[in-house]
Amino acid sequence: MNLLSRQFGKWFPLNEARRWVLIIATLVVSIGATAGFILGDDPESSKPSKEMANDPVVQSYVQALEIVETNHVSPPDKFRMARGAILGMLHTLDPHSGFYDRREFSEMQDEQSSHFYGIGVTVNQRNERIYVLGVSPGMPAEKAGLRYGDAIIAVDEISAQNWTQSDALKHVRGDYGTSVAITVERAGEPKPLTFNIKRDEVPFPSVRNSFMIRPDVGYIGLTGGFNQETSEELSDAIERLKKEGMTSLLFDLRDNPGGLLRQAVQVAETFLPRGVEIVSVRGRDGSYQPQVYRSENSEPETMPMVVLINGDTASASEIVAGAMQDKGRAWIVGEESFGKGLVQTVFRLRGGTGLTLTTARYFTPSGRLIQRPYNDLGIYDYFYARGEPSKAAKSGSQASQTKDGNKFYTSTGQEVFAGGGIRPNTEIKIAEESIRLRDACFEFSRLLVAGAIPNLPDYKVKKADPNARFRSSEFPLTDSVITAFREFLRQHAELQIKESEIAKKLDYVRLRIRTEIITAAYGPEIAGRFLLESDQQTIRALGELPKAKQLSDQARLFSSDSSKQ
Repeated sequence: MNLLSRQFGKWFPLNEARRWVLIIATLVVSIGATAGFILGDDPESSKPSKEMANDPVVQSYVQALEIVETNHVSPPDKFRMARGAILGMLHTLDPHSGFYDRREFSEMQDEQSSHFYGIGVTVNQRNERIYVLGVSPGMPAEKAGLRYGDAIIAVDEISAQNWTQSDALKHVRGDYGTSVAITVERAGEPKPLTFNIKRDEVPFPSVRNSFMIRPDVGYIGLTGGFNQETSEELSDAIERLKKEGMTSLLFDLRDNPGGLLRQAVQVAETFLPRGVEIVSVRGRDGSYQPQVYRSENSEPETMPMVVLINGDTASASEIVAGAMQDKGRAWIVGEESFGKGLVQTVFRLRGGTGLTLTTARYFTPSGRLIQRPYNDLGIYDYFYARGEPSKAAKSGSQASQTKDGNKFYTSTGQEVFAGGGIRPNTEIKIAEESIRLRDACFEFSRLLVAGAIPNLPDYKVKKADPNARFRSSEFPLTDSVITAFREFLRQHAELQIKESEIAKKLDYVRLRIRTEIITAAYGPEIAGRFLLESDQQTIRALGELPKAKQLSDQARLFSSDSSKQ
């Protein structure tokens, strides 16, 4: 493993990367032959070449695996060993290189093509259980009768206890036309219910919400990643909203994890004129020809635009936000983005498995590398804790990519900085919500909409209707509801919510419960629109539209002549 760390510790050109991909592929084959996994039915048909089989790295790993199998006190789980070894090896490189088994690789490809095969259900974890939070209109889950608030207790008779959201999705998704049995616990029903549902193609859109948030202001939430149809979805949303009177745009990239580079370029060129640089991609100096992506759009949208970002805005979405900021095309509001400036190449391995390997870095038009330091951070700290990197990390190779320290300038002369993500022009931080309180509100609400809370029949919801018109006066949170919530918490001490916490967070409780009711009655999309009306970042974004207009006026002066940029 030390040898692998040394070999992968440097940033390498694509041809050298391919050699190491072959070594990894050979490891996969060798592991598959002994562990009987990943490759499927016939690993013999995918034997490595003699040269690869004789590579000392491969031989050392296989020898170590044989020693573990023979001498460990307990029979080893070969699947976990092999997978952990490959991922550990890749993570010595950087946090974003990864290995995918056959099923994971297939699902990744499906999502990038904007669809997958499943039942059309939104699930997530609440209080360590998996719940249905919404069903897609016209999809198998809705037709079968699954509802908001159903607790999934088994899939195909496999217990869902201690599952994460990822675990649930793996079991619910599958091949087209196959059936899956979903067993749920439903509020108000004395016994579990089982639904046999046939899987179908389920859309996986990038644009999750688009509507007129004000009479002349459109809102587009591009929060579902960048897949093969993202730019087309965006164009359709823009055209529809322009017909409804849109003259300014709130463009929401919050929580967008990224995706296809080419789609990020196409989204950016929707708003930038021909010839303007969007992003450049560079590999190791002297061994990788830099690529510069420029807009090819002769008729870009010129309306004033505010872009919303947060800490989960990453990768391809940062390319868009960075280009909009560097070219003075949009005013950025929210929180600093994630800070992923590494580009992965996808390699297909034998047996339907796959590898994403970092082969380049991308730079914004001003020359910024926004990748956060990671050299001295563990995977958990990098992705979730967002801990402070050590001095060694701060002084590492990433910092050396900048000029004037880490200061750069946009087309309009504004200072911007490298390393650590896209910093908004107007920063609005949102206080982290209490997960325990959120989950308690959900548990109460699922009973409320099921008619299981005494003396509150007006809040019962039979079925979500996303096509119905939501009225702002519906489902008011009366004192009677709050009193019932307090009584619910007294009866459920395991939720660990104190009265003092309710008193301190009463506005949040009212908003959260009402949101859950609207989700049950109209679906997650309408509930998302309702939440935006009270979202502090969105409210501030609306107030910054005059600044966005100034920028859009300046954007019209951009020259398509690269020598003038």
